[in-house]
Amino acid sequence: MRPFRDDILRLKSNGIALVAYEGLGELDLIPLWFGETDLTTPAFIRNAAKQALDEGKTFYVHGRGIAPLRKEIAAFHQRMIRADISLDRITVPGAAMLAVTTALQCVVGKGSNVVIVSPIWPNIFQAAEIAGANVKLVPLRANWSLDHPRWQLDLDRLFAACDQSTTAIFISSPGNPTGWTMTREEQLKVLAFARARRIAIISDEVYGTLVFDERKHAPSFLEIAGPDDPVFVINSFSKPWAMTGWRIGWLVHPRSLDEPMNVLSVANNTGATTFAQYGALAALSPEGDRFLGEMRHRCAAGRVVVQEFIESGNRVRWVPPEGAFYGFLHIDGLTNSLAFCKGLVHSARVGVAPGSAFGAEGDPENEAFVRICFAQDPALLREGLARLERAVRDLD
Repeated sequence: MRPFRDDILRLKSNGIALVAYEGLGELDLIPLWFGETDLTTPAFIRNAAKQALDEGKTFYVHGRGIAPLRKEIAAFHQRMIRADISLDRITVPGAAMLAVTTALQCVVGKGSNVVIVSPIWPNIFQAAEIAGANVKLVPLRANWSLDHPRWQLDLDRLFAACDQSTTAIFISSPGNPTGWTMTREEQLKVLAFARARRIAIISDEVYGTLVFDERKHAPSFLEIAGPDDPVFVINSFSKPWAMTGWRIGWLVHPRSLDEPMNVLSVANNTGATTFAQYGALAALSPEGDRFLGEMRHRCAAGRVVVQEFIESGNRVRWVPPEGAFYGFLHIDGLTNSLAFCKGLVHSARVGVAPGSAFGAEGDPENEAFVRICFAQDPALLREGLARLERAVRDLD
């Protein structure tokens, strides 16, 4: 018997990484490939972490997060979505990806499968595969025929993908890379189906505050699920507060997992970095709420820049995102997004993510797309799009 799992040996770097490896860190290249703004973490957050270091907060703490942080996370959910979340349902394991992994550990067993709404960030379905699940992707469809094009989820198709082996449905809303945002009606139908079939829901809501309408937050499963429903909600400090390098997020889980989470969080990571938690605590202050507004404004401005680029007429179209900070750009005539994006690094000196990375290998659905992050300085974004446009013009 071989010492390694076959499914681990089959793992491959995703397309975003493969493109980034071509030019990561090169100063003359405009990087729009990763999901992060070009803003540094605000000074008040950095200073809080520095103060914690200076005060010697470098020791072990509770594996599920320091009490003040968990209390402020509960308060955050109350003021954003009016959801009352008790502390026994909140765990701060480390990065949001670790929250994803932890949720998957709770629901994935031998022979189980996880149904995932796609296109989606490849780390998600790779994490499910690593956990041992069989993955079924159910793609959104772009409805270009509408006056205002929209990504649409076929709920009948989603439910039909679930069988006796399905243990979880994974949904990202607002979504990466599309910006699609699930409606309350859709959430209620999915929750009813999951309850009836005893299937868990894992909801990635890390872009919840980055929506482009009058709402404070996108619809959340926490607003409709009970404390004992098998619903896991992932959140993160990375995107709304420009803290990608801090690797800190949180998980809201069913109340019945209170004691198991004490074990899981310690076994996986012994808890999040201590002094980073004090930076996260500062992010949840009133000053942090003001920064959320600034980030939202920056993303909205970037969205306008991309919309103007689309309207200039250049073989590129998109479904305007309802949330998050990505443009999933459809390029007429593009058939190999990975090769195109690799070429852009060298010929155009701009980095974008290939659409093929956001679905199953060999699936042609996303090959005509590339993803950009528009939470950038507008001038830099315009230059990056101009470089992309020149490359598109030369596309056969």
